[in-house]
Amino acid sequence: MCTVTFIARKNGFVLGMNRDEKLSRAPACPPRLQRIHDRRALFPFEPGGGTWAGVNDAGTSLALINWYSVVAGVTGPPVSRGEVVKAALAADSIAGVDKILATMPLVKMNAFRLIGFFPAGQEVNEWRWNLKKLESCRHGWETNTWISSGFDEPGAQRARGKTFAAARGQVSAGNLSWLRRLHRSHQPACGPYSTCMHRLDAATVSYTEIIVGQGEARLRYHAGAPCCEARSSRLSLKLS
Repeated sequence: MCTVTFIARKNGFVLGMNRDEKLSRAPACPPRLQRIHDRRALFPFEPGGGTWAGVNDAGTSLALINWYSVVAGVTGPPVSRGEVVKAALAADSIAGVDKILATMPLVKMNAFRLIGFFPAGQEVNEWRWNLKKLESCRHGWETNTWISSGFDEPGAQRARGKTFAAARGQVSAGNLSWLRRLHRSHQPACGPYSTCMHRLDAATVSYTEIIVGQGEARLRYHAGAPCCEARSSRLSLKLS
């Protein structure tokens, strides 16, 4: 249950991600600088160490959303999908992510969609794991959104897609204020279909924002629903 928004820029990009989770889930840890093999990376993380979004010192950014339209699940205890982004942040290219995914125990992971953003070549790639096959799909270097929901994925995609399309028509479309308004939006109504999601048992629990450009990556982490006051962390990383 998440919403990812990508804003393409001529020299870099901006990424915003709402993380939607069960309210019973343990709170995540604020971001910190970590080393993933030869790369330095910034990302918030779960108590177990996995993450859902991050950026490294090559400017590569990755975001993972659950793929609820695939209703099947793995047999036996699953491996956390949070390990995917963490491992893939060692890469600086699509081919590099391909190699890392080939070494991971995907057969023990439930379905997911991994979206990677590579500013050096202005490339966007999506990997889709459906428990049987890993598919790769290239996207254009253009503003876009990805949506998942464990409540009603097709319905959430339609509703949030309409909110995104309407926001694209605003004069401020593409700037930071616009992105933040979009991610705290309660259109069409505050509930399971709004971008800032609220249900009795689940809600948007954090907002992660990544800005890459001018030789630097910046990560802002809002530890709570975007519509509410909450503790925020800000870190930056020089690109190499």
